[in-house]
Amino acid sequence: MPTTEASDSTFRDGSDLHEGKYFNTKKDLKRKLSDIAMKGNFEFQTRKSNWSLWVIECIDPNCSWRLRASKIIPESTKFVIRKYVGVHCCSLLNRNANHRQATYVVIGEQVAPQYVGVEKGPGPKGVQTFARTKLGAQISYYKAWRGRKHAHTLIRDSRFKYLFLAFGVAIRGFRYMRKVVGIDGTFLKGQYRGVLLVATAQDGNGQCYPLAWGIVDSENEDAWTWFLTQLKEVIGDTDELALISDRAPSIKKAISTVFEKAHHGACAWHVAQNIKNKFKCADIMGSYWSAVNAYRCEDFTGYMTEISHRYPRVAEYLENEVGFKKWSRCHYPGLRYNITTTNMVESLNSMLVNVRDFPYVALLDVIQEKMSKWWNDRRIVAMAITTPLTPSRESEFRPRFAQSNGRHTLHLNPVTYHVKGGELEGVVDIFNKTCTCKEFDIDKLPCVHAIAAAHHAQVSVYSLVSPYCTKEYYVLAYGETIYPVGSQSQWDVPNEVATRVVLPREVKERKRGRPKTSRFPSVGEFRKQKNRCGKCGAYGHYKKKCNSQTGSTEGNQPTDVPV
Repeated sequence: MPTTEASDSTFRDGSDLHEGKYFNTKKDLKRKLSDIAMKGNFEFQTRKSNWSLWVIECIDPNCSWRLRASKIIPESTKFVIRKYVGVHCCSLLNRNANHRQATYVVIGEQVAPQYVGVEKGPGPKGVQTFARTKLGAQISYYKAWRGRKHAHTLIRDSRFKYLFLAFGVAIRGFRYMRKVVGIDGTFLKGQYRGVLLVATAQDGNGQCYPLAWGIVDSENEDAWTWFLTQLKEVIGDTDELALISDRAPSIKKAISTVFEKAHHGACAWHVAQNIKNKFKCADIMGSYWSAVNAYRCEDFTGYMTEISHRYPRVAEYLENEVGFKKWSRCHYPGLRYNITTTNMVESLNSMLVNVRDFPYVALLDVIQEKMSKWWNDRRIVAMAITTPLTPSRESEFRPRFAQSNGRHTLHLNPVTYHVKGGELEGVVDIFNKTCTCKEFDIDKLPCVHAIAAAHHAQVSVYSLVSPYCTKEYYVLAYGETIYPVGSQSQWDVPNEVATRVVLPREVKERKRGRPKTSRFPSVGEFRKQKNRCGKCGAYGHYKKKCNSQTGSTEGNQPTDVPV
């Protein structure tokens, strides 16, 4: 018969445990005991476990080894060993190569250092070898695979997660911008995929003024909260700031979490697409856009009454679910000027449509080169302007100037004027720069009433214009230069950053087949498709309406292939 260890022989588990030893959490205690059990070549079983107590003993019922631990106090997470017998008197027959404490979690924690600072690390078979040689445990291939996956999760903090980029030149120039920022995201198509987040303002000439860029895993609440937190660090949080986005719940929640003073507005175009998709009422869009752009609440109420009479559910949706303050210019609590959509962000996304499959570094290089070119080109244009206002604001201002001719102005007090004539009268306060028509208040560009009042008061109309629309601010916004990053050998990188190892992001395996190159249409977005004739191959008509000769060689070739 095979010889066995005597049942009355004893040995210690070789640990440093003792009664009164503290652990931060129950999880830490369990991890410690699992490690001791595998190294000591014994197994234990749980006798009792709940939120405040953990009692374990050796799997041999005749063995004296046991441990009892509980919380220090019910409100704490710390556990303390109350009773501990560290001497074994069990038989070797109870030893098992398939160690019950060798769970995939424990294996993953033990093998995790093997994946730090390397490109790949051991595979499942390598994890099996590690468990056998280092831990003395025989584990299955599946448990090794799960342990490897858990190890990747544990070192995820060493992997690339988020990126935030903001040029100091653009941030310093933001002081000369209207404080309206559009935010949105677009999917990337490279090896590591992800989402590119963008925050952009609009300069005095109506052009995109990118403020910040971010690369995240997806458009979720955590990613948006992190990105907006970084954005808040560089542009601040004031009552004057307006953030415009679509109505994604993750963005809405992140903005309310990060920004306490700024006002959030919804993109009117996205709201319109939701209306068309949800209620199938494209014929009401004219009234909707009139309500969006209405300056006075009286006009807004008239358009909403029209919508309510024709589509009561749409009116209820706009008022209760979306909220007038989110999409209506006249009800918005802050200053969003004439910016009602996120078109300025969509323009940036369109600019990058052909480089979204680039590696991250190459994509950022393209962004830097594009912004450098914009700053230089716009600086040249700004310096050449001969009018007090930027070209776009000047073209918007001149028609109002012409319409102000022939208006009758009545002087009410030193700063207030009553302007008559035209479809709408207005009472102008040239000191506070307001008018009862509300155009002056919202656009910060003098309305026809304000221009007429300025003529009567012999005040320069340009003195009533917001400085954000002037040539001076336009020049200052692009006064600095965005330089290239330069050679990596010239970088001044802190040592704690240079020595840090950042692993690539984990990527799910792509589906089989050719990767898609075009995105899925947004809600309410429709793409016009051209029909191709099955008879002649030409686009724009069906086979039944084809006039070409049947069977002709020339007719089978496409004659109008879309570019």
